[in-house]
Amino acid sequence: MKTFASLIVYVVFDLFSRLPLSVLGILSRCARPLVQHVLRYHRSTVRHNLRTSFPEMSPEELAATERKFYAWLCDYCAETIKLMTVKKQDLLRHVEFRGVEQIEECFDRGQTCAAILGHYCNWEVLSATGQVFKKHNEAVCGLIYHPMSSHLLDRIFIKIRQSMGGVCIPKQDTLRYLETFRRQGLMNLFGYVADQMPNEADIHLWLNFLNHDTPVLTGAERLMRRMNNAVFYVDMERTRRHYYVVTFKKITLNPASEPEFFITRRFFEMLQETIHRDPALYLWTHDRWPLTHGEFDLRYRTEHGHNVKR
Repeated sequence: MKTFASLIVYVVFDLFSRLPLSVLGILSRCARPLVQHVLRYHRSTVRHNLRTSFPEMSPEELAATERKFYAWLCDYCAETIKLMTVKKQDLLRHVEFRGVEQIEECFDRGQTCAAILGHYCNWEVLSATGQVFKKHNEAVCGLIYHPMSSHLLDRIFIKIRQSMGGVCIPKQDTLRYLETFRRQGLMNLFGYVADQMPNEADIHLWLNFLNHDTPVLTGAERLMRRMNNAVFYVDMERTRRHYYVVTFKKITLNPASEPEFFITRRFFEMLQETIHRDPALYLWTHDRWPLTHGEFDLRYRTEHGHNVKR
């Protein structure tokens, strides 16, 4: 029965994805007040995050940003569903990729690449980057992802990412996949969505991000150093509804030569600049600051580079 129900849900998603984006956009507009005011989807978290991240905003500005955020969130869901069955030519009419020639220049030298990005605009479209390569159609592109607890949703998002030519690598298998590609001599570009909350035991760096003392992930940087990736920040901009510009901005071509945590620090600086450009397009529903630096210091001490509970 559970398998049958999952199949029905999957088929419904697939059927919705075949609707024109204009129709999905109408459904998205109708869904916004329902999600924001009736379901109140994570509304208290959204309000707290906006208020503490932008203390300079007036109540009216915060309310307007909240409305715009929920409108974008519903659009993100509609756009992402559409990606299940979107045609290449249709996708590339809505997404413009800039700076891709820098990546291909790295491939020309035999250097693989990494893209680091946040939950801003529609990060799912990064998997389509390989569609615009001019010289390296054989290169492997995709996203490092954290498998979802729902097997059904996990299958749906894998379908979405792979429909655009991307390869999904489960977070825990990242190194194994990258080493395999290296042995095979395959050029590759993988995206790391790196603004997530790390596990408490894995916190090694705190940064001032969006007016908060924030624990940040550093594992992506360690992998980039190990693989000697050229590292690019993915700056996304929404030029109008359902239309995006994705710009690759170089952070470093030689990660091993940079100071420790340079890539992570620069990423969060650049992400903050992007968010300040249009705060409503960031994913505010996540509780990104459940732990203060003081609370962490009370719970853990560091021994030989590892966090140990007190």
